[in-house]
Amino acid sequence: MLALQKMEKGVGNIEVRDVPEPEPQPGWVKIEVKAAAVCGTDIHIRHDQFPYWPPVTLGHEFSGVIAELGEGVEGWEVGDRVVAEPHTLACEQCWLCREGHVQICADKRSPGWGIDGAFAKYVVMDSKLLHRLPDSVSFDAGALAEPTANTVHDVGERAKVEPEDFVVVLGPGPIGLLAAQVAKATGAREVMIVGTPADADLRLPLAEKLAIDHVVNLAEDSPVELVEELTDGRGADLVVECSGAAPAVNSAIELVRKKGRICVIGMTGQDEIAVRWDDAIFKGIDMYFNISTSYTSWDRAISMIEKGKVDADSLVTHREPLENWESVFDALEEQQGIKALLIPE
Repeated sequence: MLALQKMEKGVGNIEVRDVPEPEPQPGWVKIEVKAAAVCGTDIHIRHDQFPYWPPVTLGHEFSGVIAELGEGVEGWEVGDRVVAEPHTLACEQCWLCREGHVQICADKRSPGWGIDGAFAKYVVMDSKLLHRLPDSVSFDAGALAEPTANTVHDVGERAKVEPEDFVVVLGPGPIGLLAAQVAKATGAREVMIVGTPADADLRLPLAEKLAIDHVVNLAEDSPVELVEELTDGRGADLVVECSGAAPAVNSAIELVRKKGRICVIGMTGQDEIAVRWDDAIFKGIDMYFNISTSYTSWDRAISMIEKGKVDADSLVTHREPLENWESVFDALEEQQGIKALLIPE
């Protein structure tokens, strides 16, 4: 079968190769991949900016159909439509695993960087990480269950949107657009999303199409002034920082109200950034730093997609075969796309 692999350390070193089909070990299943989404992690691996163990097949956001059951698998059948949590090889014995935080187990090696992932016709996964994909949800939307579950965990479960919150999302990339929808779906009164001139052609118009209440280009309007006007001078109840841009981190501190909350999702990619720490202290802000997903966030995310509370299909701007991976990666890096799918068939 064909697979898109990172062959060795260094910038680049990615190619489509013919590799043997994987076979499921006991307790695992073999999944025929129907759609696999490109994540920022895949881009970072391209540039040698994320841990990985080459040679390794990329891709961890996917949907598919069970093609084969490993020995001892119960509760699943060949033909079941599924998505899967990327928490493979968590030890299940450390204190984090035993508290239910398998997503940050030190031994975890997820598909797409730690073990072979979903940019291939088949991928194998531990059956305990599977979730059913309803028939009414397309495989394309199902491939976005993983980033949706990220935002459900971060915004809904940790920072906890409260009824009638005024929420500001910084960064209208895929995660920001999903976070804005999740905030609305979990009880926010109004949601504002803030972007830059680079977002004006594609991302901000999509935010308007998704009926985000306030769509702001910071080159044209002041988010701080707008938030003060819309909240009677209090500030936002919750700011969700999705951009990873250092200036946006300080904007989050400026935008949030006293005793408000900041949900941190975006990674800066830098060793250090300058933060207005004392301003955050004087406001008594609660800050939530996040990574990956929880078990509960997956079923909630799938339900939101199924019920139309999150429009995942609208984020898909590219749908290409594996062989076209390079042009797809380039388009995403040049902000000429939002979410891209690679189709292994």
